[in-house]
Amino acid sequence: MSSLEFNQLLVKNAEFLKPFAITLTRDTEDAKDLFQETIFRALANKDKYNVGTNVKAWLYTIMRNIFINNYRRKAKQNTIFDKTGNDFLLNHNQAVIPNTAESNLRIKDIQGAINNLPEIFRNPFLLYFDGFKYHEIADMLHEPLGTIKSRIHFARKLLKNQIQQF
Repeated sequence: MSSLEFNQLLVKNAEFLKPFAITLTRDTEDAKDLFQETIFRALANKDKYNVGTNVKAWLYTIMRNIFINNYRRKAKQNTIFDKTGNDFLLNHNQAVIPNTAESNLRIKDIQGAINNLPEIFRNPFLLYFDGFKYHEIADMLHEPLGTIKSRIHFARKLLKNQIQQF
């Protein structure tokens, strides 16, 4: 296939790429850049096109690969530029004093809520909270596995409702 024939084939089948580029990028300017890069790569790699194959599929593949490569490149960079003038905060030592009284009150509230659970829910929940697996709890309490799972689930729901009140 001559260069002229390939260029005519490319021009004739390139318009359908624009909506696909907008779909991928969701931005008109980025879509234009992606479209131009796709056409450039197609022209640069015209020797890799097999005559008689679907040119649209070939162009779609080129565009999709360019988009994926650009996306991965941007994800790797993931650089945030902070242009604010707060350099004076560098090496500024601040002492952080934790408020243990408030956290102790919350822990007491949570422990009280756990103690207020019905025993049928409290025992499996406390065993689960201590790190036992469902099947271990079922063996210890001589209950079916599904029963243990549902009791722990209901215990969580009851605790969530009680703790939201605080």
